[in-house]
Parts: sequence; structure tokens; C-alpha cells
Amino acid sequence: ADLQLWRPEHPKLYNVVVRAASDAVQDQIGFRSIETRGTEILLNGQPVFLRGISIHEESPFGDGRAYSVDEAAVLLGWAKEMNCNFVRLAHYPHNENMVRVADRLGLMVWSEIPVYWTVQFENPDVLGLAQQQLHEMVDRDKNRASVVLWSVANETPESAARMAFLTHLAQEVRKRDPTRLVTAALDTQSYEENGIRIDDPFGDIVDVIGVNSYCGWYGNSLPADCAGITWYSDYGKPVIFSEFGGGALQGLHGSELERWTEEYQSSVYRHNLEMLDGIDFLAGTSPWILKDFRSPRRPLPAIQDFWNRKGLISDRGIRKEAFYIMQDWYAKKRDVER
Repeated sequence: ADLQLWRPEHPKLYNVVVRAASDAVQDQIGFRSIETRGTEILLNGQPVFLRGISIHEESPFGDGRAYSVDEAAVLLGWAKEMNCNFVRLAHYPHNENMVRVADRLGLMVWSEIPVYWTVQFENPDVLGLAQQQLHEMVDRDKNRASVVLWSVANETPESAARMAFLTHLAQEVRKRDPTRLVTAALDTQSYEENGIRIDDPFGDIVDVIGVNSYCGWYGNSLPADCAGITWYSDYGKPVIFSEFGGGALQGLHGSELERWTEEYQSSVYRHNLEMLDGIDFLAGTSPWILKDFRSPRRPLPAIQDFWNRKGLISDRGIRKEAFYIMQDWYAKKRDVER
């Protein structure tokens, strides 16, 4: 009768010890429920908006892998500073310190396996490896109260082989753990005269639909073009905008029309948030990304220098202007929930 449920505002954890003969295992666990109702996500039976940010397992200051408890506390502490209650750990299961610290800080977690872009969906050996990674992720973190979403893929192009591959993974994760929600980050939508329609057939399979969309950054659109876009969904399910945003070199300033400046990145965020405010089936967001990270695909001299600059925080831990835009937007979302 005195059991306190885990929630972001009060992440109650209980010490648990399991003994057998001379062996003992000690852990801290919490209790909560996660489910969907129509286009809403319910935490402990109450609607919740997932105020999130995507994170790579990147050291907070500089490059290299983040692996320690202290590094996890810094990264997730930045998310809390932004008024997040949710983080998307992309695009692979992060080290155990990340999810354990998320438990303590009251941050809900999207955990993902690295099924990304054009893997060999027709190859049974690749499916076997993906299934193994899925099992290992679920088995390791099934007692973490923070984990609410298992993601089986990111940005995979439509095909019959891909549909069969991902459907199998979704079925596997539900067998392994029916208590959490299944998702995937999709980037295939149909463009219509008056908006964009979410119609990826894998939307039929997942519980929560993730959408990656970079209006104002990729393609020919300008940030101001984004605000008036109307989104439609064929599925009647919760949608999380799992990625959006744009790049900026911290400290580079100019006009809102000058790419790579903090002002341009801020314009991308302001106009995308205006667009998102008009989506009535939106259940959360996790823009790309918390911090600049090393990337061999980003060679632009004097700007990228082999860093992906879409971070809201620089590689040296300095907040860009867009960080505060998200912080303010999330504060308003949080205050509405209260």
C-alpha cells in the first residue's frame, strides 16, 4: 500500500537484494507503467509529453566515448537543465551507467539497436545478429524503470524485406518484454499539396511512431517554410519527432539566413517548434542532438572539421542559442502538464 511509483518528478528507487547460497546480487529498481491510449502516451495511467533530446555516447568535453558514471551524470544533467524528462539514446544501447543514472534522475529512455539505413534486410545472418543485439539490450535493461521504449530501427528505407525484418524484431521484443512500448525512427513520409503524411507501413506494427524530419536544414526549404506545414498520420498512434534540427558552429554569429551560424540554427528550431505546436497527435520530441560529436562524414574545413555540428551544446560543453529555445519550449510544456 505504501509503494511509490517511479516518475520523472519523483524517481523513487528501491534497494533489492537476491540471495542464493553464498551468492548475492544487489540492485536498485523502480515501479511504473507505460502504455498508449489513442495518440497519447500514459505514464502510470496519466498522459505525459516526452520532452526529450537525442544523445550519442560522446564524452561531454571533447571527443571520445562517454563511459563513466560522472560522464553520464554530466550528459543527462544537461538534459535535465533543458527541462527534459526523456532522452533518446541513439543509435545503439549505451553503457549501463547511462540507464542507471537515468533511473536516478527520473529521465525516461528510448533504447535502440543499430539497425540503421540499408543493412542487408534479406540476409538471415544479419537478422540473427540484430535479434541477438535486441535480446542483449532487453535482458540487460529490463529492470531499469527509466527505459520506456525499445527501438528496433532508425531511418530504414521501405521494402518488403525490410518490413519482414523489422516486423520479426518487433515480435521478438514483445515476447521478451511485453511491458514496454515498441518504436522505430522513420524518415519516409508522403508530401502532399497541403502538408506531409506519415504513411510508412511499419507504422502499423509499432506502438509509438518516431519521425525524423529536418525541415529548414536538408533539401531546399528555409526555416521560415517549416512553420506552416501541416502533418497528417494514417495510424491514430502517438508520434514522437525523434529527430529535427540543424547545424551551427558555436560562437559563429550572423544573420538568420546564414547557414552554420547560431542564428540560423535558432531559426530552424523556432520555426520547427511552431510547426510541432500544430500537431495534435504529437506525444514527444527528441531533437538531434545534445552535443556536437565526431563524424568522419563531416569534413567541411573551419566549420565541421569532422564534427557533426547539430549539437545544442558544443564539443567543449558550451551551450548554443538553440539550447535555450528548447529549454523555454519544454518549460511551457512542463507547466501545462502541472
